[in-house]
Amino acid sequence: MKRIGISRFVLLVASLTIPVLLSAQEQETSRTVPGGGISVPGWKGVVDPNEEKSGMKVDDAKLTKEGDSLHVTTGPAITYWNPKDVATGNYTVKATFTEPKFMNLNTHPHPYGIVIAGNDMGTPQQTYLYCAAYGNGRFIVRGFGPEPFQMNGRRGEDNDAVHKAAAVGQPVTQDIAMSVNGDKVSCSVNGTEVWSADKSAVVGPGKLKSTDGVYGIRFAHNTDGTVTGLTMTKQ
Repeated sequence: MKRIGISRFVLLVASLTIPVLLSAQEQETSRTVPGGGISVPGWKGVVDPNEEKSGMKVDDAKLTKEGDSLHVTTGPAITYWNPKDVATGNYTVKATFTEPKFMNLNTHPHPYGIVIAGNDMGTPQQTYLYCAAYGNGRFIVRGFGPEPFQMNGRRGEDNDAVHKAAAVGQPVTQDIAMSVNGDKVSCSVNGTEVWSADKSAVVGPGKLKSTDGVYGIRFAHNTDGTVTGLTMTKQ
């Protein structure tokens, strides 16, 4: 009887503690990055709608070019793109994302990844889809159309293909790719397909206008990382 009582007590404590932890994570305030803005020629950015409502702006995050790398420091959750980077038909967009010091700017893991199918970017009518990885082995697929829509849950899901940092402050790298091939849209992380859906699941009223559009990158709030090898290839 005593063992059963202890087990029930542990479960009760867990049920009370987990929502508090999740609430604390959701309420983490977006910082303002000193010297923020976009210094990479041709690139544009847009902060998430909830960030804009709270008064955050593009200049509160920072995008720079360092050699062959794009360096992103947030600030508000933000999407970056170059209007000349457009993918149509069947294609794959890929890049390598590195978080040099896991969770150095935040209290819990935040994601970063590839954006595709961008249309009307920077306007209230914008639509796009992204696949992003966390340094703790999770990934998330989400869209804006213009309201947010989740494709694999509000907080994503675990997958063995996603790399985990050895510890807070240690580096972690993810190779992320998004593809459109026929009626299929998919995301791969480190060479493994982790998610896929029919186009009909992501294109339509309240979702994407099309899988054709600009491509780019997205970082969640309070995150620091680099991007290399951002390329698009036709299928």
